[in-house]
Amino acid sequence: MSPIDPFSVQPGEFLQAVGFRLDEIDPAEVAAKGVTGEIDVDERHHTPWGVVHGGVWATVVESAASVGASLAVRDRGEFAVGVDNVTDFLRPVRRGRIRVIARAEQIGRSMQLWQVDLTDEQGKTVARGRVRLANQKLPE
Repeated sequence: MSPIDPFSVQPGEFLQAVGFRLDEIDPAEVAAKGVTGEIDVDERHHTPWGVVHGGVWATVVESAASVGASLAVRDRGEFAVGVDNVTDFLRPVRRGRIRVIARAEQIGRSMQLWQVDLTDEQGKTVARGRVRLANQKLPE
């Protein structure tokens, strides 16, 4: 079994199943520009009541923040792990393309704070999350 590249932005099976895709990321600019991506949601993402499940939004928020935060500290030989994820579900969605933008609020020595906005095709915010992450040394 080969080692996992902690800075690969290729989604694992879970994110592939959810359908979250990241845009190309320039690690040198991630602290200033953040991380972007998108997800196309439909009936596969629904609750029994016909709207996208909040767990989908929380997954996307955590994933975008974790990738951005890890890339922000990669030059220090570190990666970031989420310690708190607060995601607000602002508007119900049934289907469509959702744009994801994750930006660093603070990149500190031991902790980071990222905000992630999810907007629909009309530019309306459907969910917003804040993720606090702890910087960790990469395993040897």
